[in-house]
Amino acid sequence: MKVWVVIPAYNEAATLSGILYQLKEKELSVLVIDDGSIDHTYSLAKSKADLVIKNDRNLGKGMSLNAGISYLIKTENFDYVLTMDADGQHSCEDIDNFLGEAKRGECFVIGNRMINPSGMPKIRMFINRFMSFIISKIAGQKIPDTQCGFRLIKREVLEKMIIKTNKFEIETELIIKAARLGFFIKSIPIKSIYFKGFHSRISPFIDTVRFWRFIIRSRH
Repeated sequence: MKVWVVIPAYNEAATLSGILYQLKEKELSVLVIDDGSIDHTYSLAKSKADLVIKNDRNLGKGMSLNAGISYLIKTENFDYVLTMDADGQHSCEDIDNFLGEAKRGECFVIGNRMINPSGMPKIRMFINRFMSFIISKIAGQKIPDTQCGFRLIKREVLEKMIIKTNKFEIETELIIKAARLGFFIKSIPIKSIYFKGFHSRISPFIDTVRFWRFIIRSRH
């Protein structure tokens, strides 16, 4: 079973190094998409990841993930993609649980932080629960943490999708399209990591507006 870890990164040199080290300890293949970083993200990724794609400018998480996944589908033989963030919010210790689901043949697995959302800001918690309720209704499946980017997705699921969003709406787009294709989406508990001084790139207001725009477009 071949699994590629795909990590979009924008100015994440401070946290990316430790993540890449742990992934190499697990002997996993890693693709990093440097989304126009102005720090040392690119040089760090080049020294430790198996593959690196560099965007000339900051294009957004959606476009970066799409570029990485499309590249792998065109060039590599693999069974699953495991997406995770570069900011340290996803624990490499949880990866073994995702790989266990892959061995059981699951098609789409999402991490669930909401069982114990330790440290998650209250506004983020409220928005996450609200979005998850709406998206679960649209998808016809209960998904407790639809905004979590820590995901395991089978190749056959990705090959049947055309990704169109370029920002954080990609989390919603992948769920809705997979559900409409008839795939079951499984949630597994993961750690909720919010360390002191952490600043999310998600804007509660702007990204909520983008979310509603996507939901409205997707219903037509």
